[in-house]
Amino acid sequence: MFYQRKIYPEIKKHLKQKQITVITGMRRVGKTTILKHILEEIPSDNKAYFDLERVDTRELFSEKNYELIISALENRGLNLKQGLYLAIDEIQLSGNIASVLKYLYDNYNIKFIVSGSSSFYLKNLFSESLAGRKKIFELFPLDFGEFLTFKEVSFKSIDKVFQMDFEKSEYERLKSLYEEFVSFGGFPEVVLLKTNQAKKDLLNDIVSSYINIDVATLSDFRQQNDFYSLIKMLASRSGTRLDYTKLSQLTGISRPTLMNYLEFLEKTYLIYRLPVLARSSDKEIVKAKKIYFCDTGMANILAQLSGGQQFENTVFNQLRSYGELRYFALKTGREIDFILDALLAIEVKETPTTSDLKNLVETAKRAKTKKVRLVGRYASPKFKDYLWAGFLR
Repeated sequence: MFYQRKIYPEIKKHLKQKQITVITGMRRVGKTTILKHILEEIPSDNKAYFDLERVDTRELFSEKNYELIISALENRGLNLKQGLYLAIDEIQLSGNIASVLKYLYDNYNIKFIVSGSSSFYLKNLFSESLAGRKKIFELFPLDFGEFLTFKEVSFKSIDKVFQMDFEKSEYERLKSLYEEFVSFGGFPEVVLLKTNQAKKDLLNDIVSSYINIDVATLSDFRQQNDFYSLIKMLASRSGTRLDYTKLSQLTGISRPTLMNYLEFLEKTYLIYRLPVLARSSDKEIVKAKKIYFCDTGMANILAQLSGGQQFENTVFNQLRSYGELRYFALKTGREIDFILDALLAIEVKETPTTSDLKNLVETAKRAKTKKVRLVGRYASPKFKDYLWAGFLR
């Protein structure tokens, strides 16, 4: 069964362009599934799929004599004199792939659809050698709407979601599914599993694959134990401001090395460092970035997050698709969890109250943000002036 991701129509539309279609993102987010399905839907027999995890395929695309690659394609029955579609998976495993793609792109009528597991590798690799020849589509774990689609649960689309108040009937219908989403995240294979233990086992496997394959393949970091310890420590700090000096002291990792690690983690989609909203040079504004994980289920496996941390991390991932996010904080301790597009102040509370709304309005004045919205996880006994997080889809 193929469950369509929201980004799928945009990727499919790009097939009409000569540019190379590049799908990137974390391991196990569904890149291969999309790649294969797109190829299946192309109304042509002049097409082929190559997986660079296979040694023989890697050897083929590692050939220095590119005409030998042409001969190999023709020997497979492919016609390079007509429009040819080539789907290539896991391209980060071939160090020579950018040069190969450039040569074939420039000299033959080939439409490439390729996928790879890391922006860290792909963006650096393609930045110069394939400038103007590619478009990168970033794929993330499922959002809640996609989660419901994979569960085959119907839901209505919402145009003006941030104007909605709490709606009890929809909350009651979907609350157990949202709680599952908060606990186990949005990796497609995890979502489709039936038992909690199976979900936990697969999330542990995804973490191990990231450490043993992505980190080993894409970096020259030698101390994998230090790296894993750092990831666990970062997961436990989800939703908090990063103190690089303290992290360095606790982990025993030098500050320069720590910064390299964090950059790698962010560029391989594992974490995101959320900057502060700074409208002026006001000395009260805190400059530190906050950390969130790309998938709450993965973070929870690493550190057993508190309920509040799980919820805030989940809402962060839900809000990312709505626009640019920042947070706002003062040295007095007052803080707004998220500022969307510098216009809307959003505070995340598991069970929102009237006083939460009052505090948000007051702090939003300091942030020079007129619009505010509380986002809640549970039903509040009497208070209704908030958005249930399950509507962020």
